[in-house]
Amino acid sequence: MGLEFVGLSSINGPLVVLDHVPAVSNEEMVSLTLEDGTSRLGRVVQIDGERVVIQVFEGTSGLSMTNTKTKLTGHPMQIPLSIEVLGRIFNGSGMPVDGLGEVYAERYADVNGAPINPVSRVYPRNYISTGISSIDCLMTLIRGQKLPIFSGSGMQHNKLAVQIVKQAGIASADGGESNFGIVFAAMGVKNDVADYFRRSFEQAGVMDRVVMFLNLSNDPIIERILTPKCALTTAEYLAFEHNMHILVVMTDMTAYCEALREFSSSKGEIPGRKGYPGYLYSDLASLYERAGIIEGHDGSVTQIPILTMPNDDITHPVPDLTGYITEGQIVLDRNLDQTGIYPPVAVLPSLSRLMKDGIGEGYTRADHSDVANQLFASYANVQDARSLASVIGEDELSEMDRRYLAYGKLFEKYFINQGFDENRSIEETLSLGWKLLSMLPKGALDRIDNKFIDQYYDEEGAKELQAREEEHV
Repeated sequence: MGLEFVGLSSINGPLVVLDHVPAVSNEEMVSLTLEDGTSRLGRVVQIDGERVVIQVFEGTSGLSMTNTKTKLTGHPMQIPLSIEVLGRIFNGSGMPVDGLGEVYAERYADVNGAPINPVSRVYPRNYISTGISSIDCLMTLIRGQKLPIFSGSGMQHNKLAVQIVKQAGIASADGGESNFGIVFAAMGVKNDVADYFRRSFEQAGVMDRVVMFLNLSNDPIIERILTPKCALTTAEYLAFEHNMHILVVMTDMTAYCEALREFSSSKGEIPGRKGYPGYLYSDLASLYERAGIIEGHDGSVTQIPILTMPNDDITHPVPDLTGYITEGQIVLDRNLDQTGIYPPVAVLPSLSRLMKDGIGEGYTRADHSDVANQLFASYANVQDARSLASVIGEDELSEMDRRYLAYGKLFEKYFINQGFDENRSIEETLSLGWKLLSMLPKGALDRIDNKFIDQYYDEEGAKELQAREEEHV
């Protein structure tokens, strides 16, 4: 039950203060009505006795203590949900911006969500195919996992996000495309980037399975804080009430954290590391932990949060805390990006902690785990050989080290690098991996079971790759 209209007592940036409010709850929504009849929304963010602080979504410009009346609604922020949200585009606070009208709601859901009971969680198994070799083979995305992408300013993470949305899918035995959907949330993006996302999804013909939430850089920071909550609430609804497998792609989490820092500062809270609020860890956890599978439900929520590391610093609070909460990371490398390799995935610092239980026989292919381990180990030897060559020169290297250098060059050029429209199946990816590993002698493949070496070792394929490279040279 909402309260009667009451006036403001003070205004401070995006915040307004109400006095003498007898009963109110945290996160409760507030309606602010101006003299001209227009209204804005806010939410209660702080309670001090009968004084409450309200965060105004559309900003406080034009508000005064004499022309504004407020009314408490008696409930937290809710968004309308139905299966009709698929194919729709919303702003950061869940309002339609595609010109198709309001959503006819099956029900209204609290955007703050509810914690998943750990006892009812199901361990994530089975994988989501992205069609990108470096991810599918080496850091496989498991259904129900949270696997962030650590990028840097100016790198091609937006392009990678579009490619993942275009190509992601699940095994046809589990229902195929019919029960797979994507919730895409963009926070603090420029207008041209938002148009790029929208246009790319429409041109790829995947918009009918995508729900988009777009928060632009000139939108209020308050809306930016709500964007991932709206996206995850929609994902949970589709997953656990319509038994869909939902992949949530959120970019850029750094913009979200900076909005949180700005809002925390406006409230006068004591800053923590690099000015971020002390509760940044728990706030990020409240978002990331909304991924998973619940017992008794056929659907799942999988997350790929994308964040840009300021100054490419992986120890910055945002990637640092994200790494504590999530189950691995995909790191993009600026050196690879500058040499024209796309996607510029840095293999060695990247990992997926859950991939061991979602690949192999019955999921991908029996040799997948061994191939991934060997590709990792061999590429680590490439880095050692390159370091040695930089000191003593390539001519002084051993025959084995020179083989590793040749392997590393082709591994980056043909395995990590792939076209924006190239969608590789897991079979194609593993076959390409075997061609590359077959450049090395069988004795060097110490991470692979001998039965797989006998079955898949492809000396002809390796010669074909080397001949192709020589033709280009």
